[in-house]
Amino acid sequence: MAITMTDAAASRVSDFLQKRGGGIGLRLGIKTSGCSGLAYVLEFVDELADDDQVFEIQGVRVVVDAKSMIYLDGTELDFVKEGLNEGFKFNNPNATDECGCGESFHV
Repeated sequence: MAITMTDAAASRVSDFLQKRGGGIGLRLGIKTSGCSGLAYVLEFVDELADDDQVFEIQGVRVVVDAKSMIYLDGTELDFVKEGLNEGFKFNNPNATDECGCGESFHV
């Protein structure tokens, strides 16, 4: 089981953590929401839970809880800039469908 991150995403997360002034890393998770059923969650991590898995990627720690890992295994986190828009993109091989707005997915 693994989570990966592109150079662009690792750089962006590292910048966020430095500006924040601390934290263990970035939590990547899922929640029930959106048009397609599941939505991605990104948040800072200050404490680890017992069921967390930690991935060290280019000096950045990505934390995933056991429930989310079922849906996120193999996911690559990317950071993209398209015109005036920029943001994180999830390349999830487990997603069978996504809503039109890209905010949620289905497995």
